[in-house]
Amino acid sequence: MTPVVFDGNVVLAAIGWGGTARLCLKLAVKRRLLLCVTTSILSEYEAVVPERLREEMPGLDPHPKLAWIRAKSRLVGPAPLGKQRSRDPKDDQYLACALAARARYIVSYDEDLLALKKPFGIEIIRPAELLRRLG
Repeated sequence: MTPVVFDGNVVLAAIGWGGTARLCLKLAVKRRLLLCVTTSILSEYEAVVPERLREEMPGLDPHPKLAWIRAKSRLVGPAPLGKQRSRDPKDDQYLACALAARARYIVSYDEDLLALKKPFGIEIIRPAELLRRLG
């Protein structure tokens, strides 16, 4: 299985809207990739996803899918990065997780993360690119 880190907006899109983000999550269900998280990333998923979906899709309950992510993801301790790497300091948690998990990819829609391209040898790509590569 290919270890990957999904940023919060990919998890939000996968649960709420589908499309390429949901197809990426289905690769985890099919054991084609292994989601890697830290406790801070899980906390972000569990805080942000329900809040955003409550505003935009009030009838959708994200908790079962978030519980699956919590149960099936590899929990790692964040690796030290030394200094801030991303333009948005909140994004460094994804780099720290990917580095600790030896993830091959960080999957994101976030331009601040995507601008980094390949820090520490970890490619930061959009969901559609992950699908193209792992198809």
